[in-house]
Amino acid sequence: MEQLTLTTPALLFSAISLIMLAYTNRFLAYASVIRNLHDKFLEKKDESLIRQIKNLKLRLNLTRWMQIFGISSLLLCVLTMFLIYVGEKNIAVWVFGFALVLLIISLSLLIKEIQISAQALQYHIADIEEYLENKK
Repeated sequence: MEQLTLTTPALLFSAISLIMLAYTNRFLAYASVIRNLHDKFLEKKDESLIRQIKNLKLRLNLTRWMQIFGISSLLLCVLTMFLIYVGEKNIAVWVFGFALVLLIISLSLLIKEIQISAQALQYHIADIEEYLENKK
């Protein structure tokens, strides 16, 4: 096994930072859509809006957990660097391994969230296709 150095966890900084930016953008987009759906729902109590809001609530929760695991991974990378700096290389290896596991969990939740998003879009497409079929 190669020696763990300060540069190894530091390499993840840019990757995790970009991932967190993407997660934050998703979160802000969901918040905006939820606010719009809320206003529409107050005007017109439509069942399809409730289904969309429930879907967005699930996706918002997944995004929150993605952020929590991603930030925790970054925090443990910093802790790893500190442990290497103070000479605790054995503990640093385990902390860095745990940071990688948290990052894996975060990315796995992203895959799940993308699947839910794609399914939600399929519902919209199906509604449009059904409307077009009924129009014929």
